[in-house]
Amino acid sequence: MKENRYFQMIYLLLEKGSMTAPELADYFEVSVRTIYRDIDILSSAGIPVYATRGKGGGISIQDNFVLKKSILSEQEQTQILMALQGIRIVEDEYTRTLLSKLSSVFQKQNVNWLEIDFSSWTKSGAGKDNFQKLQSAIFKSKIVAFHYYSGKGEVIKRVVEPLKLVFKSTDWYLYGYCSTRNDFRFFKLTRIRNLEITNDEYVRSIPEQIFVEEEKFEMETVKVTLLFDKSMSFRVYDKFDDEVTENQDGSLLVETVMPNNELLISHILSWGDKVEVISPQNIRNKVSERAKKIYENYKT
Repeated sequence: MKENRYFQMIYLLLEKGSMTAPELADYFEVSVRTIYRDIDILSSAGIPVYATRGKGGGISIQDNFVLKKSILSEQEQTQILMALQGIRIVEDEYTRTLLSKLSSVFQKQNVNWLEIDFSSWTKSGAGKDNFQKLQSAIFKSKIVAFHYYSGKGEVIKRVVEPLKLVFKSTDWYLYGYCSTRNDFRFFKLTRIRNLEITNDEYVRSIPEQIFVEEEKFEMETVKVTLLFDKSMSFRVYDKFDDEVTENQDGSLLVETVMPNNELLISHILSWGDKVEVISPQNIRNKVSERAKKIYENYKT
């Protein structure tokens, strides 16, 4: 389409500074005469494009011209670039190219407002590979298959229509339709192994809001009350935020809802002797029993 050629021509001239008519003609696979006609049309539309003759000459756009000033405000331009930079956290080739092009068109450069590292301080960023594969599968509407390690200790092969990548609390999740369960499910990226993108495509709309489906995180929960030593305040506030009540002696009382499985016991034990389970009694008993077993393993 002519309109697309006009836009591409403007972008090329903004990026390269100047090109000759034969170079543009070769690029668009049209005649030099057509290029000059395009320049006349652009000039008539108010685009400050001009041609200079002689050695070193060529077709250029006025240096202070910014394409989108008549379309987008300064704030809108910055917001677009910031959004793209946010998507670029996984170093996607197409996003990097688009970001570079729009930065050139908008004449804005320093919009690197966000940096995310998928790895922890102690291990490699294995989740990044899953993120990139799933991103590609979502964009191409491809069904994926993988082994999933659930909170119940099960390892089951899942076949899923990937719909959305979501960040909840401190972790990334895949949200999609699981044909194994015949329902929508959340899958924690770090528990996904042997991820494969199949050649099968799916047709299913992507939901706007999905956290109303939180009950489908595939885990039973329980309300617990925990008492932490004041020396753990930095970690308590990192983990529980506004669920914390500070006692007069500096100790911290937390009432929260947590997964009712092995993860809960392991998490409580990770605090060592700096936490006490106040309720419920059955969780208190489980932690006590596990602590006794640990003691037996180390008793000499």
